[in-house]
Amino acid sequence: MIRRTRGFTLIELMIVVAIIAILAAIAVPWWGRYTFRARRADGQKILMHIAQAQERYYTDYNHYTADLTQLGYKTSPAIAENNDYSVTIAAAGTAPQAYVATAVPINAQVGDKCGSLTIDNTGNKQPDPTKTAENSNGSCW
Repeated sequence: MIRRTRGFTLIELMIVVAIIAILAAIAVPWWGRYTFRARRADGQKILMHIAQAQERYYTDYNHYTADLTQLGYKTSPAIAENNDYSVTIAAAGTAPQAYVATAVPINAQVGDKCGSLTIDNTGNKQPDPTKTAENSNGSCW
């Protein structure tokens, strides 16, 4: 009487490995896009803080500033909390009545489809939600 041992054959093992490879090939790009969207909140957050600080500054001095140190940041350009964005401000004129704050992706966030995020003194945010190419990985704002 021939007795069979229990276990997996090489074919069965290779089928399982192939299935895992197919699932990984699908999951890894999705995970990458998800992490870009999650880290994007870091840039949005610092831009909103700067916009609020600019409004407080405008209330006190009747103009906006292009110097982030006057808004309470240690350096200019400011680096977002999780080191994913570098933020600068551009103001117009000697007593500027307008500004544009720009968050440029750095480090792991560089490949994000949204690219640089901006907000101005009127609350306009870029990239615009109607631009489908930039918003292909979820809404930039």
